[in-house]
Amino acid sequence: MGYLVGLVGSGIGTSLSPALHEREADALGLRYVYKLIDLDRIGLPPESAPSLVRQASMLGFTGLNVTYPCKQLVMGHLDSVSVEAAEIGAVNTVTFSEGPGGIRAVGHNTDWSGFAGAFARRMPDVSLERVVLLGAGGAGSAIAYALRHLGVKHLTIIDVDARRAGELALRYPGLATVGTPEALTGADGVVNTSPVGMVGHPGIPIDPSLLRPSMWVADVVYRPLETELLKAARDAGCRTLDGGGMVVGQAAAAFELFTGEQPDLERMLRHFAELAAGRPLACGAGLSRLGG
Repeated sequence: MGYLVGLVGSGIGTSLSPALHEREADALGLRYVYKLIDLDRIGLPPESAPSLVRQASMLGFTGLNVTYPCKQLVMGHLDSVSVEAAEIGAVNTVTFSEGPGGIRAVGHNTDWSGFAGAFARRMPDVSLERVVLLGAGGAGSAIAYALRHLGVKHLTIIDVDARRAGELALRYPGLATVGTPEALTGADGVVNTSPVGMVGHPGIPIDPSLLRPSMWVADVVYRPLETELLKAARDAGCRTLDGGGMVVGQAAAAFELFTGEQPDLERMLRHFAELAAGRPLACGAGLSRLGG
């Protein structure tokens, strides 16, 4: 059996997901192809994502990953969603399966567990009393869910769209409120889930002067792995967490949803480190092809 999967999003030309998925498939002896469906490259708006998902289901894809800015746009166009995806309000993985009425598209969210796992591994002893969340989009929704799961006591949500921040805060009454960057002055930690800092969106989402050595700073961006925010945080003496662990964790969970096979997370983390460092793949890695 072969697997054809893909990633739908904007500006994803430098994504490491194809190599990460295909390399793990090679290690497991699977025939596996991972394609990029870059909206910028094919000249389509984000609103076309639901149509692309349906087309992929008819073209024989096993499933799709969905990334910025489409994670919330596809929600209302699927046959069903997982309990977690429904609560988060965003989908980053879609699986296709044959049912009585034809092909069914089911949405999942592996972002939240990818982040929670990476955070638990790398930041097991930090304070979670007061945390600031930057961004209330699809990634922000998943990270808010993860932070609640991790035991955050109070979450301040900041977004350029105050309405969107308010809608996310309403999902977590008693835990989350909408705030401004000044909330960082009393925060134990901050997580950036906005696109600011990623390839094509350079910059830093907050004033670096608000960072203090006693804070921890996490960024879900992994292209580049060292964002301007993380560099500023390290310069300020903060403990930091980059987006690598999250992207590998969500990829491993998505891989299992696509194939039913249990990937080796530690091996995928090693593969990611090599890919992020620009080292060449080992012989045969990333060469899985349908029918090959």
